[in-house]
Amino acid sequence: MQSIGFIGVGIMGKSMVRNLMKAGFDLHIYARTRSKVEDVIGEGAVFHESIADCVKDRDAVITIVGFPQDVEEVYFDEGNILDHVKEGAYLIDMTTTSPQLAEKIYQEGGKKGCHVLDAPVTGGDTGAKAGTLSILVGGDQADFEACMPLFEAMGTNINYQGKAGCGQHCKLANQIMIAGALSGVCEAIAYAREKGLDPDTLLRSVSAGAAGSRQLDSLGPKIVKEDFAPGFFMKHFIKDMRLALIEANMSGLSLDVLSTVLAGCEELEAEGMGDLGTQALIRYYDPIEIEDEESENAEEL
Repeated sequence: MQSIGFIGVGIMGKSMVRNLMKAGFDLHIYARTRSKVEDVIGEGAVFHESIADCVKDRDAVITIVGFPQDVEEVYFDEGNILDHVKEGAYLIDMTTTSPQLAEKIYQEGGKKGCHVLDAPVTGGDTGAKAGTLSILVGGDQADFEACMPLFEAMGTNINYQGKAGCGQHCKLANQIMIAGALSGVCEAIAYAREKGLDPDTLLRSVSAGAAGSRQLDSLGPKIVKEDFAPGFFMKHFIKDMRLALIEANMSGLSLDVLSTVLAGCEELEAEGMGDLGTQALIRYYDPIEIEDEESENAEEL
């Protein structure tokens, strides 16, 4: 498994491409806008003008795009992945998307003799750059084991979750946890400000105790500095929470924290903040005045 097609060279995808090349893989990439990927082309990635050319004759194809409709497009639209990938190729979708869509790709890919895995990731842009992503994998276990060299080039916490779709279910559980942790950080900082506490002192004081969390460590300082540049877009977090809520509702679960955080994020998106980072949730609890950060699409095709 040497020749890899990669579709979705955005903020995270670009770092993943770099780490795969560092590990010795031959990377072929597709992006809608070539100018946004000139840097990785200069580092050795081969650019293709179409998805068909990008995936043709590749041993494996990795996708990490923005939304479920993008996943549908790259796999199922005429002329895209399933029309041109070779028999026996490994198809790895690392987008956070619907578990039902993951199952559909698995079934349709299997009809063409392909090995299909859903493998969404956690760790954000920092983990992508460092090659320390957590990778949550669903599909056949033999295929998971065959793709370990690929996964090990991009992550360090790599776990098999079960059959097709289970990787996506694990990622949605992760996003449910983040919704609670992030909203807790934002509420605490809003409360501290209102009561006249110094937010920096607050963070130093509580981060090493029982209230400590990855969300506090990574986003707390950004919230205090009013740095809302995206490591992970608010709009993509909304997409993930909606998927999780759909799945919860299908199972008759009532997830009140998830529902509340989703409603707050949707309100901010309606005010034009979808392209800010998830830490901009503070603006729901503490609507300070800031200038919106400019950003590129984190998971653009």
